[in-house]
Amino acid sequence: MKITLEKATHTDAETIFDIQIKAFQPLLEKYRDYETSPVNESIARVMERINHSNGGFFKIVADHIVVGAICVVWKEETKFRISPMFILPKYQGQKIAQQAILLIEELFPQATSWELATILEEERNCYLYEKMGYKQTGVTKKINDRTTLVYYKKTY
Repeated sequence: MKITLEKATHTDAETIFDIQIKAFQPLLEKYRDYETSPVNESIARVMERINHSNGGFFKIVADHIVVGAICVVWKEETKFRISPMFILPKYQGQKIAQQAILLIEELFPQATSWELATILEEERNCYLYEKMGYKQTGVTKKINDRTTLVYYKKTY
């Protein structure tokens, strides 16, 4: 499967919004994080991310099909953050996220660090990021009784 990234534009907002809801719905049902779940964000929030002056959304394309998206924001010229990244459930577990991370890091070779957060209880996510060289920062944020965000950083 050939994975590519394509910079999203305003015409992609609806597609990204639909994929975001489908990707995060199972996590919302599992963790009931109603106030922080990307499922409850608006399409306007997707547009903000697409048009962000210090970042943007990239569509994750697998064999010419948009299967997910990855949003990148740079805090400084060399400090980048991934938030959010998501893949349609039927395409998860196929190493697409791993390839998307490699591709996004290649797009920004000036980066000296990358940061992201994920749900601590989602062991597969944590394993993925650790496999990709991200280390837990020691910072966590309790969302509710079921959910804790854990923060990761990768430095060069």
